[in-house]
Amino acid sequence: MRPRRGLVGLVALAGLHALAACPRGGGRNPDVAAPEPVAAVRPHDVPSPHGTRTDPYYWLRDDTRKDPDVLAYLEAENRYARAVMAPVRATEKTLFAEMKARQPERDRSAPVFEHGYWYYVRWEPGLQHAIVARKKGTMDAAEQVILDENVEAKGHTYYDASGAEVSPDGRYLAWTEDTVGRRQRTLRVRDLITGADLPDTATDLASDLVWANDSKTLFWVANDRTTLRSRYVTRHVLGTPAASDVVVYDEADETFYTGLDITKSRRYVTITLESTLSTEVWLIDADHLAAPPRVFRPRERDHEYTVDHDGARFVILTNWSATNFRIMEVADVAGADPGDRAAWRDLVPHDADALVGGMVVYKDFLAWEERRGGQQRVRVMPRGSRVADAFTPEADDPAFAMSLEDTPELDSKAVRWSYTSLTLPEITYELDVATRARTVVDETPAPGHDRTRYVSEYLHATAPDGAAVPISLVRRKDTPLDGTAPLLLYGYGAYGVNLDPSFALEEMSLLDRGWIYAIAHVRGGSELGRPWYEHGRRLEKINTFTDFIAVTEHLVATRYAARDQVFALGGSAGGLLVGTVLNLRPELYRGVLAAVPFVDAVTTMLDASIPLTTNEYDEWGNPAERAVYDYMLGYSPYDNVTVREYPSILVTTGLWDSQVQYFEPAKWVARLRALRTDENLLVLETDMSAGHGGKSGRYDELGEWAHRYAFFLHVSARPDARAGWPRAGAAAAP
Repeated sequence: MRPRRGLVGLVALAGLHALAACPRGGGRNPDVAAPEPVAAVRPHDVPSPHGTRTDPYYWLRDDTRKDPDVLAYLEAENRYARAVMAPVRATEKTLFAEMKARQPERDRSAPVFEHGYWYYVRWEPGLQHAIVARKKGTMDAAEQVILDENVEAKGHTYYDASGAEVSPDGRYLAWTEDTVGRRQRTLRVRDLITGADLPDTATDLASDLVWANDSKTLFWVANDRTTLRSRYVTRHVLGTPAASDVVVYDEADETFYTGLDITKSRRYVTITLESTLSTEVWLIDADHLAAPPRVFRPRERDHEYTVDHDGARFVILTNWSATNFRIMEVADVAGADPGDRAAWRDLVPHDADALVGGMVVYKDFLAWEERRGGQQRVRVMPRGSRVADAFTPEADDPAFAMSLEDTPELDSKAVRWSYTSLTLPEITYELDVATRARTVVDETPAPGHDRTRYVSEYLHATAPDGAAVPISLVRRKDTPLDGTAPLLLYGYGAYGVNLDPSFALEEMSLLDRGWIYAIAHVRGGSELGRPWYEHGRRLEKINTFTDFIAVTEHLVATRYAARDQVFALGGSAGGLLVGTVLNLRPELYRGVLAAVPFVDAVTTMLDASIPLTTNEYDEWGNPAERAVYDYMLGYSPYDNVTVREYPSILVTTGLWDSQVQYFEPAKWVARLRALRTDENLLVLETDMSAGHGGKSGRYDELGEWAHRYAFFLHVSARPDARAGWPRAGAAAAP
């Protein structure tokens, strides 16, 4: 099923004439004490191999983030947003207080043992960031704080520490930090004996760090400074000048990203080159560092694989002749080529009904994640046994999320996994593989939360082509199913990413007000296996959008949701989802939140200088190809805005966002303002000091959710300003 070509035709015909004649441009919302900002129309030609499009708001792109006109427009939008939200400040404060009360002020992660120390992360009352600590030998030993992120964050409006790694001898801590939110990270190294920070540093890094076994050699990944693509692997010896650093690998192919890890055996440092549909792994001997890296298996189109090592063999997760992946093994024999697939042997054979996900390798057993029927479970197989002998921990909820946790000790006798659901905060379990004795090693507290008051369900909607689209849903038990409840529907649908139903304390504030929260597991994710992803990308991307619409209509028709109280939420690629749905079926929704939305798909994918573009041709398609260009143009949210009524919309972005540049949502809102004919709320909020992930502090993050939910409650309570809405075309409850 192709997108509605009529939308593209309408935009092409209307062009700047519609922008000039629009009755809403520079209008004023009657219940907001501030005028709506008006973006100037400055026509700009966007060339392509298939003709030129005119973009009236292209000028909002400023790669320096210093243009006074651009900054003035964004600030004007922020002032308007504050005026829109002024009437619900009290509601926002109430929501924040509720969410904060459910978040434990003091908490600690499950400790992990490595190289003689127990490592854990803890949070203290009133502090925004985590504290990383360790104890030697036993949890009864004295604590040593090795990284207090609250101290490092002082003086920064944004702070993110990532990639923390301790050297094998326990002496040095290396980590990367980002104080802007643009994924251009800086290396820090600390001597854990003296407490002093070393002068060894580097900039423009990704977060991946690996220590060699000598505890003085550090590997990192550096980004391309223009596209921010992770590209170079560098080897550095502590105490030596930067000029002596060695670039051991440079990935020149702009469609591949570079990652860095070390095998469970610590025998090999692994360099993983990854595009959307292909992978290549290189090995570095972690003890003999002068030896050049060697390729494990050369890259091939449509072959994806990952590699681990348990001391005697390589274990490979691969989609070679296996749509849903399988796990294979090959002995590590001196002089033999481990990449020779003739020598690979199945450990977990391919199953057409189950997607094999992340694996964890130990000497005595293998564990992996298996997704069957849309739900992910953990499976464990003792060494020397068969898949038929593998066991699966039980799940107690209709919709749940079960995930492996990879602990670093190769000789571990226990497997660790986390379990959560839409009603249950995360629990971490550990199970002795030999005795099957299960222990709770950590429970995330949620003060005041009583899971018995809520119920979760796992449903299905029928898509236009007959596909059954899974739905995870949660509500209070006393919420009536009579077609009167407000609904918040969340979706993503890209990159094969799965939206597993996990507990989120902020959602309880909506549920306690009689709302229903649901996740639409649309195509583009991998919930139903790899084909579920394949049928939601490139020239089948339309399925993502029609699946979401089908879920909306189903929940209204079955009286879970009120016909005029459906709200949609999507971020990043999920912002593309809700943005497209807004153009296809705006009458289905009362309000929409599009967070850091990817909404200017064609222009972005035509520009290889924009971060992430070249790596994503296999996800969205390369619009240099005519068929792809036409298809993308048929659904791109920005290109398909037209003269019509829309629901209330909140759009968020970050000035320093490197994954979806701020100017995409800014342009989209400017065009919506010019063309829409309704009097509903349209709000753009730009965080001038953050990037794609929003604010970094735990309380600040809760504040963002309180703000968003206050918007939903405000829109739910105010009249919708669309003539005769909801329209007859909307799904009707029986």
